[in-house]
Amino acid sequence: MIHALYSGVIAFALAVALGYPILRYLRAQKAGKSISQYQPQSHQKKAGTPTFGGLMIWVPTFLVTAVAVDWWNHKSILLPLGMIGITGAAGFVDDLGTLQYRRQGGLSWRFKIAFLTLLGIAAGIVLYDHIEVESINIPYVGSYELGAFYIVIAVLVIVGTTSAVAVTDGLDALAGGTTLIAFIAYGIIGFIQGQEYVATFAFIIAGANLGYLWYNAHPAMVIMGDTGALALGSSLAVVALMTGQWLLLPVIGVIFVLEALSNALQIGYFKLTKGRRIFKRAPLHHHFEEIGWFETQVVTRAWLIAIVAAMLGVALALEVPD
Repeated sequence: MIHALYSGVIAFALAVALGYPILRYLRAQKAGKSISQYQPQSHQKKAGTPTFGGLMIWVPTFLVTAVAVDWWNHKSILLPLGMIGITGAAGFVDDLGTLQYRRQGGLSWRFKIAFLTLLGIAAGIVLYDHIEVESINIPYVGSYELGAFYIVIAVLVIVGTTSAVAVTDGLDALAGGTTLIAFIAYGIIGFIQGQEYVATFAFIIAGANLGYLWYNAHPAMVIMGDTGALALGSSLAVVALMTGQWLLLPVIGVIFVLEALSNALQIGYFKLTKGRRIFKRAPLHHHFEEIGWFETQVVTRAWLIAIVAAMLGVALALEVPD
């Protein structure tokens, strides 16, 4: 555990140190994000804020993991690293299309879902065939092997979590803070299980995420974009699957569930009723803004819920009988 914590601290320091040159480069390249007309009017002042902030998380994560994790003897850690690289690259391409003065737009959601599904199938096969994790752990009940059906579960977890984290990324420090808390929770679970390399990896991402939040704190100097959101969501899903505690992900990541659910309900209800809405604006964080909450209030309260949910998730993980 000490090694995992030190690794997280180093990742934080490295992220803060690298943040300034990365931010300067993004500004020099005029990598400012355009703001959708469907977002609250108060967000229009954020137009031009540099995106691609996910680089501040992933560069330190790769560097520290290469040194701190004995990946030669724990090659399974290459799976979440690979997910970061692949989904981060896809997010980077998507972010290119959302820059100001660009007309082509980002990747479509249909493409993203199809891409994530294929990636989820590949990751599920690796988890099942090579890492040999295929169980469902149910608090107070026990652990049961799922066989090849585990691949289907892995796809659902990866696609769902990645999409939900991307939806959550809409306010300063919202996605960064809530994923930070989720990774810490799974780091603790990994340590309890004796998977110190998983715990170390989770704390490295948490530390790098903290370094990113140094620049993303309101008012944000940089936005993570899908470069960060897709990679955070996919790697969180894989870490949850590797611990076998994926069933607790909706608890630990309750904010992601609420955000994604509000978006789906709003879109579905709008189409069914031909224009009526459940929320003033979706996803949920925008609804709270519309009813008068300040952005910092929405984010702080989401963090508080995420912390309580993480505590509950870790407690439930301890309730799985051996």
